[in-house]
Amino acid sequence: MSESGIGGESGVANAATGISDMTGVDDAASIRKSRSTDSAIALAHGSTKTAGEATNHSLGRPVLSFVRRSGRLDDRLQRAWDVYHDRYLLDINQAPGSLSMRSGLSVNAGFVRAHWGNAHPLIVEIGTGQGENVVAAAQTSPALNFLAIEVYDPGLAHTMLLAGKRDVSNLRIAQVNAPELFEAMADGLVSEVWTFFPDPWPKMRHHKRRIVQADLAAQIHRTLRSKGVWRIATDIEDYALHVHEVMDGRADFENVGGLTVSLPVEHVGKGNADEAVSLMHADFAESPRFDGRILTNFEKKGIKAGRAIHDFTYRAI
Repeated sequence: MSESGIGGESGVANAATGISDMTGVDDAASIRKSRSTDSAIALAHGSTKTAGEATNHSLGRPVLSFVRRSGRLDDRLQRAWDVYHDRYLLDINQAPGSLSMRSGLSVNAGFVRAHWGNAHPLIVEIGTGQGENVVAAAQTSPALNFLAIEVYDPGLAHTMLLAGKRDVSNLRIAQVNAPELFEAMADGLVSEVWTFFPDPWPKMRHHKRRIVQADLAAQIHRTLRSKGVWRIATDIEDYALHVHEVMDGRADFENVGGLTVSLPVEHVGKGNADEAVSLMHADFAESPRFDGRILTNFEKKGIKAGRAIHDFTYRAI
């Protein structure tokens, strides 16, 4: 969440045992949505490689926006997994332990009807972390379907725990490499895509790992229905500039933000972030805070630390 390199919403499952204790806490000990948002994305370069593979751009391999790590489940999360995974976790992986999509699988309207039991509009959250936001959204919007993409076991288990305790029926979870999932999606299937507080990758040499990239934007646009939206949020000023650079000039998306925000027009990295204030600034269009995003402990920390929250709404045209 800061220029130190820990970005994105973070938290851990409550250490108490027993599924009845489901409260998330803001002590980021085992799950970091900073990386869980990016954990759900290998920047889309048409790759079908397993998400944990090492990258080497010179050899034509995709630049990954996360490093795959194993996540140990405590007893409480293991019980949640055992109880709820059949209900919420989609069986779409190539093989056990793989983050690749099953070959030949098409995620289309028939797939939605088969797994959600209806044809309601579909919202996809990339990198769901602990699941606080997507579970709250699903609970309050029963006329919508929600798909949470996440790769780390602790985050998945905590999402299942929250959803199961609240008996949420309109949520499904995919533990796959997100670009492959979007590649398998039918055109116009999705109403909205959410990417909230992605890992900022603050070092200049790592900026290419940031989620918001032109290739991913093209895939998301294809899967969005007409006038569907991609909602993005960050509390990192340099990431906000990055979003504008990638998205504002696209012919297939419209920035529908109604606020004017001043940002530096040059990038900074982890070592020179303090120089941003002295750089030339320009005005950019951004959006008011999205009402459909709950105020998590992570976002509260950013606000308390004096960081501005940047919201973006890009409409498919």
